[in-house]
Amino acid sequence: MTASITLADVQDAAARLAGVAQRTPVLSSRELDDQVGAEVLIKCENFQRVGAFKFRGAYNTISRLSQEQLARGVAAYSSGNHAQAVAFVAREVGTSAVILMPEDTPAYKIEATLGYGAEIVTYDRYTGDRVALATALAEERGLTLIPPYDHPHVIAGQGTAALELFDEVGALDTLVVPIGGGGLIAGSATVAKALYPDIRVIGVEPSAGDDTKRSLAAGERVQIPVPKTIADGQAAEIPGALTFPINRRLVDDIVLVDDDAIRDAMRFAFERLKIVVEPSGVTALTAVLQQAVGGAQRIGVIVSGGNISPERFVELTRNGSHR
Repeated sequence: MTASITLADVQDAAARLAGVAQRTPVLSSRELDDQVGAEVLIKCENFQRVGAFKFRGAYNTISRLSQEQLARGVAAYSSGNHAQAVAFVAREVGTSAVILMPEDTPAYKIEATLGYGAEIVTYDRYTGDRVALATALAEERGLTLIPPYDHPHVIAGQGTAALELFDEVGALDTLVVPIGGGGLIAGSATVAKALYPDIRVIGVEPSAGDDTKRSLAAGERVQIPVPKTIADGQAAEIPGALTFPINRRLVDDIVLVDDDAIRDAMRFAFERLKIVVEPSGVTALTAVLQQAVGGAQRIGVIVSGGNISPERFVELTRNGSHR
């Protein structure tokens, strides 16, 4: 495996995922188009298996393991969606999974991960090094570690979401993608720039978790304190070692959105698009709604996930309205 990936790697992942992953819908809204002044096409990974794009990378990676590796089992670290994806895929291919999760992970994500048959080990995200802890756990138990983003097969699998989007809608001026560890945008940017070299690829981070923006400005990976944001799936401290060089080469700009704007976008998506999205899943749409993506006629947006409990959704969206 190399540190970078190509369009061919993503196409190979797409072939592996065919008939396994959902080919998620692309939605549009005349009201949204009028508000933004462009045609906006939304790839809805909230309809993916386990409710998020993470299924793509997890399956593309775990399904390639040897029988010996599958017999021993897999490990992962995640705040929620990658945990669910690894647990689900492990069950589907007949292996076991142990997941390292933060103690403050939303209960519904823990329950879903347990429901897929995984064992959960918790840690304090504000004091513990999840990569070191998960690596030690995997080594101790003889498990294969499946990282949430820093793995070529994971990155290639995540990129299939953008590949499907372009296959359905054709050329775009701009592609807007949320950034946590950087796997989704690394895979998506690889596809976008290979197919349409002049396209702009814009990443979106929560304001409190701007590690990629800072890192791109510095020209090297910058670590920040663990972010405190409602977009818990994007609460990364530092870009991935594999994803950062790809994103440094291919991503044109980073936009930051605050928690209040994310809440507004969740309400808009519910009221106007009739979809439920989690905070970290809607940040790309948030940037578009804030008019932070200008100068484009056709904008592609990846909504990355919809794993949120009814109670948490109501809590975050009860105030304000787009009526």
